[in-house]
Amino acid sequence: MNSFNDLIALLTPSLFETLYMVFTAIIFTVLFGLPLGIILIITNQDHIMPNPLLNNVLSYAINTMRSLPFIILMIFIIPFTRMVVGTSIGTTAAIVPLVVAATPFFARIVESALREVDWGVVEAAIAMGATPMQIIVKVLIPEAMSSLVLGVTITLINIISFSAMAGVVGGGGLGDLAVRYGYHRFQTDVMLATVVVLIVLVQLIQTAGNRIAKQINKK
Repeated sequence: MNSFNDLIALLTPSLFETLYMVFTAIIFTVLFGLPLGIILIITNQDHIMPNPLLNNVLSYAINTMRSLPFIILMIFIIPFTRMVVGTSIGTTAAIVPLVVAATPFFARIVESALREVDWGVVEAAIAMGATPMQIIVKVLIPEAMSSLVLGVTITLINIISFSAMAGVVGGGGLGDLAVRYGYHRFQTDVMLATVVVLIVLVQLIQTAGNRIAKQINKK
């Protein structure tokens, strides 16, 4: 059994590693996933820039990436991870598979959020001579902002789950702590403390996301 101070000493650096992984990953996930989701919706047959070929190819690629279990994906892209960050082990290296796994997930969330935008609003913008880019920036994204915030929240929680699995292969963070102490050394108090911290972290993120989405909801 560890004393309370020992637990804090173990949890603190691991928590900061998890926060570093998760929030860095969500930034890149949004940067990559938002454009993909936008392309998915606007190239739909009944939208502003129909392109069935591009839509089908992109949709197939996203579905393929989403079908891979995270731990398999993480191992599969080790060469790519090494190429990007110079190593396949450690907290920074874990960010690469986190982004690769979360981006297609978030892209689908963006597509779903933008699909909820009232088509009448889009038609009104088209009638006023708005360009596709203007429709995206001034109509689709603002109208779907509340849903997009909730989508970011869901994706963030998903990345926390992925980051815990990254610890199994030396990714660092709370998952790594749970494996090294809670599993290999049979220290159940460390395992329990890790689970409690993860639950609290998820609850805080979900609560914050819900409040922000409620504040900007136009409906």
